[in-house]
Amino acid sequence: MEAVLSEAVTLLDEAGEQALTFRALAARLGGGVGSIYWYVTSKEDLLDRAADHVVGDVLRATDDVDDPDDPIAEIRAIAVTMFDAVERRPWLAAYFMTNTEVQPNTMRLYERLGRPLLRLDLTTRQRFHAVSAVTGFVVGTAADLGQQRPPEVLDGTVGRDEYIERFAEDWRRLDPAEFPFVHEIVDEFAGHDDTDQFRAGLDLILDGLRLQAGTARRARQR
Repeated sequence: MEAVLSEAVTLLDEAGEQALTFRALAARLGGGVGSIYWYVTSKEDLLDRAADHVVGDVLRATDDVDDPDDPIAEIRAIAVTMFDAVERRPWLAAYFMTNTEVQPNTMRLYERLGRPLLRLDLTTRQRFHAVSAVTGFVVGTAADLGQQRPPEVLDGTVGRDEYIERFAEDWRRLDPAEFPFVHEIVDEFAGHDDTDQFRAGLDLILDGLRLQAGTARRARQR
């Protein structure tokens, strides 16, 4: 099973979900298509298990994350590691926690994100909403940023910054009286870094959680 899932993840990373067929996977493994059915029942089953396989790597990468003095910093470290894994794999977001019966690692990651909240003065509902907000933001943002790049960027005809600048120029031509906010932030948009933008958004969520848990003052004092 380990070999099947490792090769499935490699295929998905190289060419996306459409490239993952039992025939292609069997060719990678040097066997027949029938041998794959010893381990999985369908392509959906394979995708669910491949997603869980990747999440297992996230769990191992966050095994040592521990901040007794700041549970929210602990959540942030786990969330950043999780983002890095999903952003590199656009296919992963669609299968994250879709079948918990065959995805034990996704449940363990969900538990790992939520457990630090047990050390904060929050209600059960607040803890549930907090983990839901963090998980949704991480997976959703990573999936958005990990989408297939435009063909001209992929083939090197246009650089990423030049591609974004095209949109920035369109924004600058908008009527500033009608779009004052857009004119205010257009230069930030033109020069933004996707990872920095993600981390800033994550920190906004976590800062709100600090306020809700009453830890903001203590965090500033350290």
